[in-house]
Amino acid sequence: MEKEFEHVPVKKLILKLGLPAMAAQFFNILYNIIDRIYVGNLPQNGELALASVGICAPALTTVSAFAYLVGTGGSASMSIALGRRDRLYAQKTINNAFVMLLVISAAVTAIALICKRPLLYLLGCSHTMYPFASRYFTIYICGTTAALCGTGMNQFILAQGFSKQGMLSIVIGAIANVVLDPLFIFVFHFGIAGAAAATVLSQILSLCYVLHFLFGNKAPIRIQKGSYQKDIMKCILKIGMMPFFIIVLDNFIIIFLNASLRYHGGSQTGDQYIACAAIVQSFMVIVTCPAQGITTGCGTLYSYHYGAGNYTKVMQVFRYVFLLCITYIGLLFLFAQFAPQFFVRMFVDGAENIPLASSFIRKYTLGLYGIAVQYAIVDGLTAMGKIKYALPISLFRKALYLVLIFFLPFVTDLKNIFYAGSISDILGSCLTIFVFFTIVKKKLKKELC
Repeated sequence: MEKEFEHVPVKKLILKLGLPAMAAQFFNILYNIIDRIYVGNLPQNGELALASVGICAPALTTVSAFAYLVGTGGSASMSIALGRRDRLYAQKTINNAFVMLLVISAAVTAIALICKRPLLYLLGCSHTMYPFASRYFTIYICGTTAALCGTGMNQFILAQGFSKQGMLSIVIGAIANVVLDPLFIFVFHFGIAGAAAATVLSQILSLCYVLHFLFGNKAPIRIQKGSYQKDIMKCILKIGMMPFFIIVLDNFIIIFLNASLRYHGGSQTGDQYIACAAIVQSFMVIVTCPAQGITTGCGTLYSYHYGAGNYTKVMQVFRYVFLLCITYIGLLFLFAQFAPQFFVRMFVDGAENIPLASSFIRKYTLGLYGIAVQYAIVDGLTAMGKIKYALPISLFRKALYLVLIFFLPFVTDLKNIFYAGSISDILGSCLTIFVFFTIVKKKLKKELC
C-alpha cells in the first residue's frame, strides 16, 4: 500500500479509492430508501408508518455515529502512522478500535432500549405513531452491534487501500436488504417490523464479511489480540470526535425540525409535513452518503500524505476530492430543481403530497454546491487530525441552520422552513473557503514544507 501511495499519481488514486467508496454508499443508502419506499406503500397506514420511520431516523443515525467515532478516528490514526512508517502503532490502533466498538455497542443497545419510550416522544412521536415507531425502533436497536462493528471496521479496510472489498461489504448488506424487505413486509405480513428485521439481518451479513477480511490473511494489517492502550484509544477518540459530533448535531437538527413542524403545524398538518420531511431527508441521504463515501475512501490519502509530510500531495488530494464531489453533487442539484417529483412518487401518491414534498426538496437544495466544499475541506482536515480548524467551520453551518429553523416559522409560511438548509449551506461554504485559503493552507505549508 505504501509504495502505491508514494508512486501512483494522486488523481489516479482518487478515482481508484473514491469511486468505489462512492458506489458503495449508493448501495448503503438502500438501507434507508428501500425501507421508506416499502413502508410508505403499506396498504394501510402507509403515510403514518413512513412518518414513524422518519421520527426514529435521527436516533438510529445518532447510534450509527459511534461507528464513525471509532472507525474514522481509528482509520485516520492508522493511516497517519503508516505515513510515518510506524506499522506497530497502526497494528495496535486496529486492535483497540475493534474492542472499543464491541464495548460501545453493548452499552448503546442497553441504554436505547431502556429509554425507548421517552426518547421517541422527545423526537416528536405522537400517540398515533408510537406503536409503529416502537416496533421499528426496538428491532433496529437489537442489531446495534452488527451495525456499529460492520460500519466502523469497514473503515480499516478502506484505509488500507482495499476500496473494492470495502464496497463489497456494503453491497452484500444492501442486496440482502432489497431481497428481504418485500419478503418480510408483504409476504410474511410483518409490516414496519419486517422492514427493521430485514435491515438488521442485512447488517449482520455485512459484518460477517468485514470480520472475515480483517481476521484473514489478505489484509496487511489484521485484527489481533492484545496491545490495548488508553493512549491509543484517546487518540482514536480525539480524531473521531469530530465526525461523531457532527452526525449527532445533524440528527439533533432533524429532531428540532420535526419538533418545529409539529409545533407550528399542529397534529394533522404536522404529521403530513413530517412525512414530507422524511422524503426530503431521504433525498439528502442520496446527496451526502456518496459524497461522504468519496471523502472516506480518499481519507487515507489525506492522512497518509500528511503523516509523510508531503504538502504538495495533500493539496492535490483536496483539489481532486473537491472536483469529484462537486461533479456528483452538481448532477443531483439539477435533478432536485427540475424533476424531484419522480423521487417523491416512490414514497407517496396523491395530488397534494407529491407537489408538497417536491417543493420542499427544491427549497432545501438550492445551496447544494456548498456541501461539496464542506465535505472536501472539513473531512480532509478531520482525516489529518486538524480538528481545531474543521470543527468551528462545521459548527457555524449547523448553528446557522438551527437559528433559521427556529425563526423562519415566526416570520414566514411554515413551508419556507425548508429554505434553512440552502441558506446555511451557502453561507457555511463561503466561510469554509475563506478560512481554508487565508488560514489553514498557510499553516499546513509551514508545518509540512
